[in-house]
Amino acid sequence: MATYKVTVATGDMVEAGTNNSISITLVGSYGESRQTTVSFLFLPGKEKSLSVHCGQDLGPIVLIRLHKWRLFLEDAWFCKDVRVTAPNGTLYRFPCYQWLEGVTTVEVREGSGKKLVDDKLQILKEHRHQELAARQEAYRWKNFAQGWPRCLNVDSIFELDSNIQFSRIRANNFTGFLIFQGASHFLSGFLLRRSSWNSLDEMRTIFSRTQGRDIG
Repeated sequence: MATYKVTVATGDMVEAGTNNSISITLVGSYGESRQTTVSFLFLPGKEKSLSVHCGQDLGPIVLIRLHKWRLFLEDAWFCKDVRVTAPNGTLYRFPCYQWLEGVTTVEVREGSGKKLVDDKLQILKEHRHQELAARQEAYRWKNFAQGWPRCLNVDSIFELDSNIQFSRIRANNFTGFLIFQGASHFLSGFLLRRSSWNSLDEMRTIFSRTQGRDIG
């Protein structure tokens, strides 16, 4: 019996969490684990930890599969990363940083930055091929007009995968940040100032107050 410690992290942006069921499969050089449920509730910025029990040592963990199942209503989930600790203490990191929508399975490679020539296992070669095909399907080009640079072959950004488009959530976060910065500068007297600065030290005082509020 081999036991693997798994930690799944959700992104900290608004609406990153989900009430859908998330499960995981570990894939190693010697075999793979059974599909194991992680949780039915994920909150933004939080982590879930679990143990995955296998009948044998899986060897080096080369990729993971994240399975998302819709329970009642569709609820997208943003996975930040997954960390797997093997029985011998080796830590494997799987950076995900993408949205999972609908009923889907996503494969994530171990984040060691290997090149094509490093893929000795057939499963890794197939994963790289599938990833390339998915990219080619997502980024199709068309000619908008003669002499113009090529553009994406879509009529609207809403036809793009949510991991590609500049989403409403990202736009709201960006807008909220601008509003906060503007309010901070307003309260510090920066925006309404009508006279010139007396010294550089005075400018440093104003902006140090703003940065202090940002940090808090």
